[in-house]
Amino acid sequence: MSGANPSMRGANPSTPGPGSGPGGVPAAIAVSPILSARVRAQDLDRIRAAAPGARIVNLSVEGLADGPVEDVEALLRGWLSSEAFDRLVARAPNLRWVHSATSGVERALTPVALEREIVVTNARGVFSRPIAEHVLMLILAISRRLPQLLELQRERTWQPLEGVELRELTIGIVGYGSIGRAVASLAGAFGARVIALRRNVERGAGPGAGPGPAAGDDAFAFEPAPARIVGPDALHELLAAADIVVLAAPLTPETDSMIDAAALAAMRPHAWLINVARGRLIDDRALLRALAAGEIGGAALDTFRQEPLPGNSPFYDLPNVIVTPHTAWSSARVLDRSIELFCDNLRRFALGEPLHNVVDPAAGY
Repeated sequence: MSGANPSMRGANPSTPGPGSGPGGVPAAIAVSPILSARVRAQDLDRIRAAAPGARIVNLSVEGLADGPVEDVEALLRGWLSSEAFDRLVARAPNLRWVHSATSGVERALTPVALEREIVVTNARGVFSRPIAEHVLMLILAISRRLPQLLELQRERTWQPLEGVELRELTIGIVGYGSIGRAVASLAGAFGARVIALRRNVERGAGPGAGPGPAAGDDAFAFEPAPARIVGPDALHELLAAADIVVLAAPLTPETDSMIDAAALAAMRPHAWLINVARGRLIDDRALLRALAAGEIGGAALDTFRQEPLPGNSPFYDLPNVIVTPHTAWSSARVLDRSIELFCDNLRRFALGEPLHNVVDPAAGY
């Protein structure tokens, strides 16, 4: 599987696309639940309309199928463990394309899938707007000292607190993909100074300098150029310059536990850490020590190594921590955008055209 966006043309000379179904569509499409316990009937109808003649196979979250999977050529993957996925791959010798309904694809880039050179696409762009709005809510809550004000309310104490204007803040964004750029758009509109870190600095710093909008995404009208874009080797430099650090990076071997004791020591004593990416980006023990010792201002965490977060987790008890239950992505529109993106790629598959959001297995996103 190459990191380029491959054309799916050529596997079946009698049809435009590589599928063995009518007109190049997949003969069968496997679908596992996304964002809910069951796939909605209207979503199945949209999939059938995008791939007329394809057979739909419903999968449970455990990977159990309601029909044969030997002719499955495409998979819409939602809730499915790596083990269940690998079992499906072994039983579906014709599977050639997997669309992940999440942006993170670490559970789809398994050794089995890599060996088969299965093309993987993801949901880049689908969740960018609600996640960015969640981040902005947290930035405003931190800068206007909302947690302290709520505590004063509970104590029935009238004590005005001084806030900070966003134009006085430097926001450091670790991971400048579709989510990072959406955060920059909203924070920049408030006048905040934005510095960003991304793996490929050479893409430039201007508006839209990333890989481009994903299908189904709502583009932001305002996308300021960050004051600076740095590479991974300048992580500590970014941490030292930021008042608020936003983690929006994918989980890869390089980013696993990137926020460790040394990274936290590089942050400003008043700075806050916001994580809307993956819990494994952070060394939990190091973060808990830094928070308890007041070495950083606080943390707003939407994602954790263990989810649901156990009730006895010390994160719940710290006064300088905001815990949200992996809800930053939540919006009434994300499921519609997810299906829209998959259906658009289904039509491209049938025509033998390049798919949206093809994942580079070497980079992990």
